[in-house]
Amino acid sequence: DAWDHFDSFAAYDAFTKAWLAEARRILKPDGSLWVIGSYHNIFRVGASLQDLGYWILNDIIWRKANPMPNFKGTRFTNAHETLIWASKSEKAKYTFNYRAMKNLNDELQMRSDWVMPICGGQERLKRNGSKAHPTQKPEALLYRIMLATTNPGDVILDPFFGTGTTGAVAKRLGREWIGCEKEDSYCEVAEQRIAEALPLDESSLKTMQSPKSKPRVAFGTLVETGYLKPGDELCSKNRKFKVKVRADGSIIWDGQEGSIHKIGAAVQDAPSCNGWTYWHYSDGKSLKPIDNLRQTYLLATEP
Repeated sequence: DAWDHFDSFAAYDAFTKAWLAEARRILKPDGSLWVIGSYHNIFRVGASLQDLGYWILNDIIWRKANPMPNFKGTRFTNAHETLIWASKSEKAKYTFNYRAMKNLNDELQMRSDWVMPICGGQERLKRNGSKAHPTQKPEALLYRIMLATTNPGDVILDPFFGTGTTGAVAKRLGREWIGCEKEDSYCEVAEQRIAEALPLDESSLKTMQSPKSKPRVAFGTLVETGYLKPGDELCSKNRKFKVKVRADGSIIWDGQEGSIHKIGAAVQDAPSCNGWTYWHYSDGKSLKPIDNLRQTYLLATEP
């Protein structure tokens, strides 16, 4: 769209350095910055970040589970975007909820390649039958970023707010937010969207702190993508044991917190447990194993 057109690389670089400098000016010493882009611009952004004194902590590859094909067949399919996570300086302290990320990933350390579908279905916002925004990001992506590097009550600034994905997810996760957007049509969509977003119960926002033939799906992925919601109740098939889902994909029972597998083993006093088949959810009519949701997710995200 017109807002994404620049006369030259020099003009783009000047614009990028200007907003990154302002972002660094207002960034708290223990805050951090995330920026996302494709091969068209992310390398220039990365260089500007380093020139301005930011310290790059990670580059994250968002690998799209269902990318748009290259219809002309003249290049590889563009199946990923790159996110850069940076602190204010090399020695700056920053928030990283390591344990929450491990919970979200079924007790495995979260890697720097994230597989998520592009925004689609009911989540894709439309106006008059067309996409409300050409590059709307999936809420699951912002959910993971905020859960990883912010805490409830933190203030998140999005200087390119678009249709308000950042604001909607921040509201759900109990974070404060500020959005800047110059396109009136995007603002209207964002305001309506955020007004309809429901914040999570405070107890569900608590996260654990730090002390293959088919694609692997972490339980936390179902929470990120809305198949299950923080605060939802799971139970054993005989309904003897009940637990609640939390924002980072952990569950809690009798004061113990952990993954679906760890808590499943604990309630049975067993050495191990397959949480996917042990824990059940209600579809309003009957109990079903949460593995059903995993299979539904896999079908929905098949390339």
